[in-house]
Amino acid sequence: MPQFFIEAPKGIGHEAKQQLMSEVTDAIEEAYRMRPDIQVWLREYSGDDVAFDGRLYGDEPMRPVCFLEAPELADEDASRTMTKRINDAIEVAYRGIANTEETLILMNHYPLQHAGFQGRLQSDDPAVVEAVKRLNER
Repeated sequence: MPQFFIEAPKGIGHEAKQQLMSEVTDAIEEAYRMRPDIQVWLREYSGDDVAFDGRLYGDEPMRPVCFLEAPELADEDASRTMTKRINDAIEVAYRGIANTEETLILMNHYPLQHAGFQGRLQSDDPAVVEAVKRLNER
């Protein structure tokens, strides 16, 4: 169930997108072990749609920002490894297009009672409760 959103500049091709999304998925799967329930979303912007300190980026390389929306993850080493792998994948995909030295990855971890899927709370799904319990028993 982890969802990962990448907000970055326009400009990478189909193959680069596929490689990026595959590497991000693998990094999240290594940390969460929840495949096939991982989705990666790419939102692309032109420099005229994003400002830094009130000034449009224009043709300057913008900084990618990413959001992980996922269950709680107690293992900080797993989070560190995941962050490094995702940052590396973004750096390769956006080299020369974005300011990848300053990529921001925000991790929003939710308790199961704060996530709904298919009309019910995840805390009401025994399989999900067990999976997250195993995840955090490392």
